[in-house]
Amino acid sequence: MSHPVRTVADRPRALFRAPRGRRPFLVGLLAVALVTTGATSGCGQESADADAGKLRVGYQRFGGLSLVKARGEAPDADWSLFESGPALTEALKAGAIDIGQVGEAPPIFAAAGKIKFRIIGTSEPVPQGEAVLVKESKGFRTFADLKGRTVALNKGSNVNWLLVRLLEAHRMTLADINVKYLKPAEARPAFDNDQVDAWIIWDPYFALAEQPGVKILADATGLASNREYILVSPEALEQKPDQIRTFLETYRSTTDWGIANPQERTSILAPELKIDESTTARALARSAKPLAPVGPEIGAELQSIADGFTELKLIPGTVDMVSLVDDQFSGVFR
Repeated sequence: MSHPVRTVADRPRALFRAPRGRRPFLVGLLAVALVTTGATSGCGQESADADAGKLRVGYQRFGGLSLVKARGEAPDADWSLFESGPALTEALKAGAIDIGQVGEAPPIFAAAGKIKFRIIGTSEPVPQGEAVLVKESKGFRTFADLKGRTVALNKGSNVNWLLVRLLEAHRMTLADINVKYLKPAEARPAFDNDQVDAWIIWDPYFALAEQPGVKILADATGLASNREYILVSPEALEQKPDQIRTFLETYRSTTDWGIANPQERTSILAPELKIDESTTARALARSAKPLAPVGPEIGAELQSIADGFTELKLIPGTVDMVSLVDDQFSGVFR
């Protein structure tokens, strides 16, 4: 059986990405960009007496690792639940976990914050797994219609990247909208009660909010890859390489099983996610993707985003993302 889930405090940051050579209108994002690691909230506490020989795994409830945990496929792992990717990278920094799974923005800001890690795996793109939601009654037809309106999103998550890409696509700047940074648990009631005009959110919160009268204004298709990334600490790479390889093999086989058996996957994950099976099935159908190896193209993809952050002075100095990509386990994912 898996160990009880713990939480570690979240330190969210504003993550605004823009590829190399963005047009000058994106400079309007600078006013809110240089946000350092902030106050923590709702993450797993470090277990002082944890068995040092165990592989300590950080996961997010809807990430691909949830299925591994829910099926009990890694009984010797020590599991910690995190609300977001930035929270998980803070745990890597603190030495509280060995390996974990995040979205595509947290690794860049973690690297800028001098957190030590390597990127050893990824997923196929998941652009339909995040979206801008609005009420049909408000009559919005495109993202441009949100000019002057209030948009809610979680600070320091993948949806910050989607926001920047949407602004660029519609030749807008951050000054054209009123951004309200809210965690999902805060944003949902604000959206339901019309305290915000739009909510940029990811699955499964996305699927949970798809109620009658709610419209998908845009998703990340053509704008953001929205991949998952597997990060590992350098110490774990040195001290636990065999455990890491075994765990990744389990992760890969379990993910493949879930994709091949969607009904069984839904039945197993719905209780873990604490949501009904129909909502779970809808979210998984668009957001659960196969794992993929890392290589030069993945490093280049992350580097282009990091370079854009640097050019807009959203991170201090240059970050070398290519050097953080480690393909020694890529054979597991092929």
